[in-house]
Amino acid sequence: MGSVIQVKIEKVVEWLRDQVKNSKTDGLVVGISGGIDSAVVACLIKRAFPNNSLGVILPIKSNSKDIEDATALINACGIESIQIELNDEHTRIFDKAMGELKSKGLFKEKNTKLTDANLRARLRMSSLYTVANNLNYMVVGTDNAAEVLTGYFTKYGDGGVDLLPISSLKKYEVYEWAKELGVPQQIIDRPPSAGLWEGQTDETEMGTTYKYIDDYLSGKEVPEKDKEIIERMNRNSEHKRQMPPSPNI
Repeated sequence: MGSVIQVKIEKVVEWLRDQVKNSKTDGLVVGISGGIDSAVVACLIKRAFPNNSLGVILPIKSNSKDIEDATALINACGIESIQIELNDEHTRIFDKAMGELKSKGLFKEKNTKLTDANLRARLRMSSLYTVANNLNYMVVGTDNAAEVLTGYFTKYGDGGVDLLPISSLKKYEVYEWAKELGVPQQIIDRPPSAGLWEGQTDETEMGTTYKYIDDYLSGKEVPEKDKEIIERMNRNSEHKRQMPPSPNI
């Protein structure tokens, strides 16, 4: 019998197969960012469907290191892959939208960075579904338990998926699974980042650490400042975990 991690991995692999069978689709697709979460998911879907899984690299004004790490993962796990570069599409949509707002005097400079970042995530989502629709595949998400708790994902962006196979894993467990699955060391060693802008890291943006979020999820004591940040993020992102509300009439 294998280790506890191996048993859990095989359970998720079987779950993925069941989801595809039950949905009457033909396989699975995931966006590969060069980060650890998408690396683990890519390895899982490759195990579940060796001949019907696809990794998609979706650079948008991305750091070359992201593409390098994504390529290293693809080579390591042997998943079929394509690359769709979205620089021009992002620039055109963003500039058109901001231009229209400016022409009406409605533009808000303070929201520009987040608007730009969220558009990147939503363009990637749309591109993944375009590929998935053509292949009759399901789109697999990469959010872990810490990201689900805090809402650290873009609504209808990286949150727009069909399946979430690692959403019950704490961040430290993602690293354990990565080692078990043979994820390249260069990906395991890199700081977690959503790749939303140059130099962006998850922990800097959140204002707390994955270790403290993991501890909070485990019911352990965390510093009061970090507890407040985690709980505020959870409250403010509740809408991301629910269907859109509608009036009861």
